[in-house]
Amino acid sequence: MVDVSRTFTVPRPRDEVVAYLRDFANAVEWDPGTQTCEQIGTDPVSEGTRWHNESKLFGMSTTLTYELTADAPDHLVFTGRNKTATSVDDLSFRAENATSTVITYRAHVEFNGLARLADPIAQLAFQRLADTVPTQMTRVLASR
Repeated sequence: MVDVSRTFTVPRPRDEVVAYLRDFANAVEWDPGTQTCEQIGTDPVSEGTRWHNESKLFGMSTTLTYELTADAPDHLVFTGRNKTATSVDDLSFRAENATSTVITYRAHVEFNGLARLADPIAQLAFQRLADTVPTQMTRVLASR
């Protein structure tokens, strides 16, 4: 199992930050591992919306189907699944002031079957990857 968490501030109002991040297709811009991420279907984004996500992490490619499983003005949760793992991206938001937002980003990955043997190595690797998320997400949001 992998658990990582980072809290950081971005120079954008909370409503703008949440509106941008609730469309998980934007993960190609802020998530360093995401190669492609496309919404499944054309309905407006809401709880239950799903995305086809292809990521490459540490030389290994993986495909997951993510679903928006919690959709609130101050909290988003995306749950991705495939045969090997369940991945949860949990984002909480707090307005620091009218123009800045504090984001807490948590990633939890639970491996299935023999893939669980990779837990210790995956934890270290995801810690390093999580270190890049605040910089990349801040850069993307600041440029909007």
